[in-house]
Amino acid sequence: MEYPFDVRDVRISDPFILADPKTRKYYTYASVFNPDRYPGMRFATGFCCICSEDLIHWSDPIRVFDKDEAGFWGDKDYWAPECHIWNGKYYLISSFRKAGSLRRCQCLVSDNPTGPFRPVRPEPVTPEGWQCLDGTLFADLDGRPWMIFCHEWLQVGDGQIAALPLSEDLGSAVGEPEILFRASDAPWAAQFFDSKTGKGGGWVTDGPFLHRLKSGKLIMLWSNFTTAGYATGVARSLSGTLHGPWVQEKNPLYFLDGAHSMLFRSFEGQLMMALHCPNVPGKKRMLLFTMEETENSIAIVNEITGNWYNGASGPAQGYLYEDPYQDKRGL
Repeated sequence: MEYPFDVRDVRISDPFILADPKTRKYYTYASVFNPDRYPGMRFATGFCCICSEDLIHWSDPIRVFDKDEAGFWGDKDYWAPECHIWNGKYYLISSFRKAGSLRRCQCLVSDNPTGPFRPVRPEPVTPEGWQCLDGTLFADLDGRPWMIFCHEWLQVGDGQIAALPLSEDLGSAVGEPEILFRASDAPWAAQFFDSKTGKGGGWVTDGPFLHRLKSGKLIMLWSNFTTAGYATGVARSLSGTLHGPWVQEKNPLYFLDGAHSMLFRSFEGQLMMALHCPNVPGKKRMLLFTMEETENSIAIVNEITGNWYNGASGPAQGYLYEDPYQDKRGL
């Protein structure tokens, strides 16, 4: 396979990276990658993936799911796909919506990271009557699967992070949703306001992702807005379990108009974080960071992709060099 797609050129929203031990490749998924470069691979109702051996050089997009081929119900809002390995299979989790209905999350399954994926069951997982997005998979201390997702601020005003117990095949809920915390709980969070439309006033929750530290403590990355832009915060469970109570760190982990973050380990064992920045449609790029763990949280070591400099926004934009910067990259 060839890898002609440099990470600096990848335009993607909400990057989630699967480090697949079977193929020893990294995969990230989206409904569209760079429509100007790949005009024939834009799927409003489907997904593609790109893969890499080194996180810097990526393949051309590979088609992995198509609504019509799968006979699928959703025709809108194919947002923030994540791919997880569960019981030896690959599960693609995303949000979907049908015109005239609310957005809900559902799991697709395949025997391979490049698909083809198919719905586990015909119906969505998240509760009927709830406006939801950004579902992610988490296994509790007893090995039971849960979907952690956002109950959206557009419906409830103060966005929620909620948890839902799943069946072993990830196809359905086997219990009632549990609200873990709300966006306004974070001391760093600000109400969302769209300066272009003049609309807003709600508290946003985006992109939950859970990680158990080497110390055994459980943290969650999630996204909201500060007065300076889109940001990633960290919450910690005082009980060490999914059920909390959850306490919010005083300051965000990353606040330079980049968020929807997740963690993974490279094949060399390095803890990594992926997010998109800036939070501007058409300009979003994938940023990759090396990370370190502390007793209670995580901290950024370095951004390795060079995309921060190329696409800096928010409070960082005014501090760029006037002359071009040429750096050397690599893990």
